[in-house]
Amino acid sequence: MYSLSVTNLTKYYSSTLLFKDLSFRLNPGEVLAIIGWNGSGKSTLLRIIAGLVRPSCGRVEMFCKNAPIPKESRRQFIGMAAPALSLYEELTALENMEFFCRVRGIAYDRRNCLNIMERIGLSEQAEKMCRNYSSGMKQRLKLVQAILHNPPLLLLDEPGCNLDSKGMKIVEDIISDQRQFGMAVIASNERREVDYADRVINLSK
Repeated sequence: MYSLSVTNLTKYYSSTLLFKDLSFRLNPGEVLAIIGWNGSGKSTLLRIIAGLVRPSCGRVEMFCKNAPIPKESRRQFIGMAAPALSLYEELTALENMEFFCRVRGIAYDRRNCLNIMERIGLSEQAEKMCRNYSSGMKQRLKLVQAILHNPPLLLLDEPGCNLDSKGMKIVEDIISDQRQFGMAVIASNERREVDYADRVINLSK
């Protein structure tokens, strides 16, 4: 049983304040949406939760059965898909997935990757170089790497970016499945994506 706690989180870039004293708790089965104008800190907040950016003050904690998970181990329990996430153009889709597994410190399971890629609609392009992927296919592959290790916490930054209606249905299914065993945070201003959430935090306020 996992949970996420954000307490008095504040982030400055130089003298510019993005957000201040932000606090919330996320429990299993819950989905939270982060909205706000461009530059309000939506993506930065997700990167702080993922441990990729340090907050100016405040803390982010993740718990398993009320026991805190060490910060250095947190990446194993988090999956993230974001427009800024880079794929290696000179590698195939499967090779990219193997790389992400190694970075997270988890075992690479080719069969599992292929199964997830089939679910996301990419199995026929698994051996194709990513430089030959369309923008929509790259977004789908980013979703694959986010969920391939069944993370208790899923962070989705503009998950519908470059996706058609079939791709958006995949995002909806991913979020629905995530509720069954974990939790999710979505950063977006798209109404359809915000409507997936149980609660909304508006950083513009």
